[in-house]
Amino acid sequence: MPTIAPAHDPRPDHLVLEGLEKRYDKVVAVAALDLAVRQGEFIALLGPSGCGKTTTLRMTAGLVPASAGRIVIGGRDVTHLPPYRRDIGLVFQNYALFPHMTVAENVAFGLEMRKVPKADIGKRVAEALALVRLAQYGERRPRELSGGQQQRVALARALVIRPSILLLDEPLSNLDAKLREEMRTEIREIQRRLGITTLFVTHDQVEALSMCDRIAVMQAGELVQLGTPFEIYERPRRAFIADFVGRSNKLDGIVREAGVIEVGPLTLRATETPARGTEVRISVRPHRIHIHPHPGSARPHARTNLLVGRVVRTTYVGDVFQYDVDVGPGVMQVEKPTAAGPQPISRGDEVELEWSVVDTLVFEDRP
Repeated sequence: MPTIAPAHDPRPDHLVLEGLEKRYDKVVAVAALDLAVRQGEFIALLGPSGCGKTTTLRMTAGLVPASAGRIVIGGRDVTHLPPYRRDIGLVFQNYALFPHMTVAENVAFGLEMRKVPKADIGKRVAEALALVRLAQYGERRPRELSGGQQQRVALARALVIRPSILLLDEPLSNLDAKLREEMRTEIREIQRRLGITTLFVTHDQVEALSMCDRIAVMQAGELVQLGTPFEIYERPRRAFIADFVGRSNKLDGIVREAGVIEVGPLTLRATETPARGTEVRISVRPHRIHIHPHPGSARPHARTNLLVGRVVRTTYVGDVFQYDVDVGPGVMQVEKPTAAGPQPISRGDEVELEWSVVDTLVFEDRP
């Protein structure tokens, strides 16, 4: 896939991966990947386990040799350089803190390895700990810290060497849900404050959508789409992406004519469709569907799809009610924000589903 970058962004490319590949005998872990990360940009490598995202990060870091391609940082080809000569900071999934060292000693380790004068080490360690709000924790051991605090120490250790590139390998995966949310905001604020170019590996689509400038979605070793969070969520290029990034209903059908798709006995409309006779996968986000408790209350319209079905399951999840509705060819999930008072729809009720044709995503790939 060719490198994609916003035309309006004047920042120069800082990290460039050209035709990057990794092969293990006959297994291709990463296939001819092209990616350009602009100066100060925050990009996520997003995808399921085994898609090649961590291998890509480790090749960028120099921890895994590339089978083919080039890695360029700041205009310098670093493909065959060892990690310590690549000017990168790396935060691992398990933080990799030294348990026998204090927090300050952990943060200072990289500076000592680079022979930074002792007079400067103390000052830079203090600045790094203040940056991650751990100024008073320098003398503690890692075991005396919470998971979130250990994550901050690992981040401070990566930043204290003042790298030009920050690589994050699923650094939030070991934290509980509430702490992950807090750390997402904190890491993003620090990244923006420093203006450091960042490549972030995650399988969590919420992390990618909420933290990053652009997202590179990977599947089976390939970069299948690169775009802003809005583009990835609203205009996915493949059925796989629509299904992986956010929740989605899936129905299979065939194009009857331009803008019209037959799904079993149902006829649905979309703004764009491939050629007549093409088998397609339809995707609709659950929160884009309106559910009406009284069939016939919605008026059919050329710009909307309208189906009648029966509720087979209701689920209360705090901020929304989830309804599973059998529409014949399949079961569709609908999400409706909760409101004061009892839920108006029950299991067994016949309901009407309505959504805009704009929200009907159509794909030729049917995974």
